[in-house]
Amino acid sequence: MSPTDTAQPVITTDLVLLDTDAGTSNESVIAHIAALLAAAGRTGDADGLVAAAMAREGQSATGLPGGIAIPHCRSAFVDTPTIGFARLAPAVDFGAPDGPSDLVFLIAAPESGGADHLKLLSSLARALVRKEFVESLRTAKTAGELVALVDGVVNPAPAGGPAAAVAPVPGKTTSIVAITACPTGIAHTYMAADALKLAAERAGVTFTVETQGSSGSTPLPADTIAGADAVIFATDVGVKDKQRFAGKPVIASGVKRAINEPDTMISEAIAAATDPHAARVSGSVEEAGAASAANSLGWGTRLRQILLTGVSYMIPFVAAGGLLIALGFLFAGYDIANAPEGAKGLSFGMNSLGAHIATGNSLVNLPAGGFVQYLGAVLFTLGGLAFMFLVPALAGYISFAIADRPGIAPGFTAGAVAVFVGGGFIGGIVGGLIAGFAALWISKINVPQVFRGLMPVVVIPLFASLIVGLLMFMLLGRPLAAITSGLTNWLNGLTGASVILLGVILGLMMCFDLGGPVNKAAYAFATAGLNVSDVASLRIMAAVMAAGMVPPLAMALATRLRPGLFSEPERENGNAAWFLGAAFISEGAIPFAAADPLRVIPSMMAGGAVTGALIMAFDVTLKAPHGGIFVFFAIGHLMWFLVALAAGTVVAALAVVLAKQFTKTPVSA
Repeated sequence: MSPTDTAQPVITTDLVLLDTDAGTSNESVIAHIAALLAAAGRTGDADGLVAAAMAREGQSATGLPGGIAIPHCRSAFVDTPTIGFARLAPAVDFGAPDGPSDLVFLIAAPESGGADHLKLLSSLARALVRKEFVESLRTAKTAGELVALVDGVVNPAPAGGPAAAVAPVPGKTTSIVAITACPTGIAHTYMAADALKLAAERAGVTFTVETQGSSGSTPLPADTIAGADAVIFATDVGVKDKQRFAGKPVIASGVKRAINEPDTMISEAIAAATDPHAARVSGSVEEAGAASAANSLGWGTRLRQILLTGVSYMIPFVAAGGLLIALGFLFAGYDIANAPEGAKGLSFGMNSLGAHIATGNSLVNLPAGGFVQYLGAVLFTLGGLAFMFLVPALAGYISFAIADRPGIAPGFTAGAVAVFVGGGFIGGIVGGLIAGFAALWISKINVPQVFRGLMPVVVIPLFASLIVGLLMFMLLGRPLAAITSGLTNWLNGLTGASVILLGVILGLMMCFDLGGPVNKAAYAFATAGLNVSDVASLRIMAAVMAAGMVPPLAMALATRLRPGLFSEPERENGNAAWFLGAAFISEGAIPFAAADPLRVIPSMMAGGAVTGALIMAFDVTLKAPHGGIFVFFAIGHLMWFLVALAAGTVVAALAVVLAKQFTKTPVSA
């Protein structure tokens, strides 16, 4: 099909079935409509189109209240965005909560999307929430009349665009923002947005929605988010740049609930806006500010956000793998780290188990020590396998932040190559950036329509992986390996004042923004280089975690030392901060820093610097990347770890008390 075919209307009379019996299952109905598309030359493989639509049905039912169904998909078997329609007699079950559907739209979009046409399709989805439009579909006498109805809603530009606002009723001040998104981003995304918008009009609240769909997304303005009293996430997929909404009361559900129960969700959001115990969007104040300004700042900020995306997605691999390795040490002993490979590590732990079974005894009678050692070997091996994804995940999601989903495969490939050539986490960062920009560049190449369906699933991953792979192997591999090796040797060679200075710097970074970009940079530096056989990396990990524990513990202590310097909510937060600090959750100090940054943050940095320096001076090591005091078994020189932590906590607590005492009037006696 030639590129000029893109001028075809999305629906014509030969794509319409009126009052037809299309079988008794959703698959048979989709097959009937797909046959129309094939006969009209809109698809070259009706069976492939049916399979793609049924795969989408498998993710969640497409039936909607009111007897409507909108099966939809992106497919490589479709070149031109197309709508096929069937008015059924009898109706067929598409999973709607109120019964079978008699109005069925099959929306078929090319694999590569096609933003202009997808905007037209989103207009149809929005129209389906209007009762008068649905009734007109049921009373249409001819296919031409029905096509005219659909054409009337898909040709005008969608009102309000992807991010549409509803003005408040006079006297009402509650402001709500929302994100809607479904897996394919074609129909439910926009229907949910309009359903919530109409419900907000009925409730008389200010409402603005960002649709993260295939027809594009205009991010909510930063001032709109800042002024919102609550946020609604009606999504079946992850929310892009979720950290923009950090701290906001949130009502979250699947996208279909927003279509089925929009008034209820708006009411829940209004209630959450004034409920101090309502669930809130997680994240730090610094991340939220950085994300909301993404489109107004330069490439420096954009690059920082790209790197932080990679780090954020990498951390779960680090935490899970590192804690599993630590548990392996707990159960099997530290000698497990000397086993050559994962399989041999299992053999190491299975020695007593195998000997026990060889004598004809059952597992029930297995000596406790043998089973515990085997369990430790399994945990250690699982942790090692999880850790293998650390650099590929870092690179993969750096690339994802640049080029979206087409960048994931080349990014992971770049990370794997970085590990293979010895480039380490530095190689992962470089490879992820190259993969992402290569994928982004390829995606902007204007190709014939017939090839667009292959772009995101074949062409972009193939050629971006090829570009980054060749560059990494043929040009960058040796330099990156040399840099990584040099950095490792330099860290191992640090002694005396040099290593203490490194501890001070890491402590300052961990306490500067309490979970923000600088904190994460220090944490990523420690975790990416963590190696149980490398003492220098274990000391760095210990310094980073201990310093990160200081701010919540220090604020908890300060609220006990001088409660009159803090408000009642701050004193309550201080009670919770004891546990948060012990668990290495630096964000526990954010409420204090947000309320009084000029006094709190420098005080926390002073305490973090003391702890980092003492950790290095006392040669404390840590084999687990997370867990705080609860992974005490993985801490080398535990007593000195506690001394360093206590010293930094006391210094930070006294500093913030003195700062508040002499520069601010106490809140209460």
